[in-house]
Amino acid sequence: MSPAFSTVNPATGRRVRSYRTHTAAEVETALRRAHSAFKQWRETPAAVRARMLRGVASILREKAGEFASLITLEMGKPLAEARSEVMKCASVCDYYAKHGRAFLAAERSPGAAENVRIVFEPLGVVLAIMPWNFPFWQVFRAAVPALMAGNTVLLKHSPNVSGCALAIEGIFKAAQENLLQALLIPTTRIPPIIADPRVQGVTLTGSTGAGRRVAALAGAAMKKGVFELGGSDAYLILEDADLDHAAEICAQSRLLNVGQSCISAKRFIVVAAVRRDFEKKFAARLAARRVGDPRDPATEVGPMARRDLRDHLHAQVKASIRAGAKLRFGGHPLPGLGFYYAPTMLTNVRKGQPAYDEELFGPVAAVVPVRNEAAAIAAANGSIYGLGAAVFSRNLRRARTVAARIEAGSVFINDFVRSDPAVPFGGIKQSGYGRELGLYGLREFANVKAINIAVAGQF
Repeated sequence: MSPAFSTVNPATGRRVRSYRTHTAAEVETALRRAHSAFKQWRETPAAVRARMLRGVASILREKAGEFASLITLEMGKPLAEARSEVMKCASVCDYYAKHGRAFLAAERSPGAAENVRIVFEPLGVVLAIMPWNFPFWQVFRAAVPALMAGNTVLLKHSPNVSGCALAIEGIFKAAQENLLQALLIPTTRIPPIIADPRVQGVTLTGSTGAGRRVAALAGAAMKKGVFELGGSDAYLILEDADLDHAAEICAQSRLLNVGQSCISAKRFIVVAAVRRDFEKKFAARLAARRVGDPRDPATEVGPMARRDLRDHLHAQVKASIRAGAKLRFGGHPLPGLGFYYAPTMLTNVRKGQPAYDEELFGPVAAVVPVRNEAAAIAAANGSIYGLGAAVFSRNLRRARTVAARIEAGSVFINDFVRSDPAVPFGGIKQSGYGRELGLYGLREFANVKAINIAVAGQF
């Protein structure tokens, strides 16, 4: 008998449901169906693929409340945030339904002969290994452009959001059979799937460690990969920043999704001239956020997704304090049911402390003091990660100059980092490689083929 995955309500710590994992025979059936569906889907006109995506968007909007409740139940996100996540999934469907056909249109290459054209063809079955922190959005962000390009998708989701995985499968099944199938399997069963010749691409969102392991498997099998991994996003607060605005945006970014996001603000790098004022304003906004039941509309900070994640975060906080960081407030699990952690602020954070060197995946803000702008840029780049960053300054010309010197996949000015269906998203360094979303995200899992015609002509 196959072992089971259990989902646990993070707000209570109680088991919600168990899901039987798929057998080897069921995985083989899914692979066969995905490959067969690909042969038909690749020949399907872009306009028909777009119609499928519009149907998916319609289902998402119609059942947004139901899906949001499931997200909140399984991983603890406040209900309003969960609903916004579902609606964002609908928006990415709309985006590719509108623009996908143009993204796939044949092109001429500048400087190439008139008889050469570039076409974009799908690769095949794509294995998507997805995390629990945005259980709908992460899947749709990866799967929708891949599907619009003509690929099919196998989804290996995190065990603690198995209900979300099956719900997503059901959404696509209602639109068209076998385009996206969920595999309820442990990570130990991933290697033979990547090696299978019917699988032609792998996309993973998760930790850097998981990314390294899967990238090695994909490389050994010569499979295309896109990896969106960990981050320790630096937010630079310069001396000419609007401190009230910066404090509010930084608090919002740090505590969104209980701080469980690879693109959350994590290191707040503040120049000496405004450090005291910023810390005071920032602390007030962090401490004011209401912690509570994620089903309560008034709740702004819910529980962390799992007990082990909370325990690991607490260990990082304690180790940082032992290494010289100063605890301004918080710094402890909250008593009672569920996996709650107090919103926390650490100051005097420096290299050599976990709060600086590692990713803090929870509601902990790390303030890094620096002398000036040059030191702020050096601190921002002094990390193994390079996912996102933000710069706060009233001087937009200055902010753009600083942004150009930050080593990251995206930099926001006077705002917090977030993904957008129309804008390519991804990281550098240990934050991964490849891009999702926008034109570039669609073409990641496409064969960019040059066709040379013997007799020059129009096409």
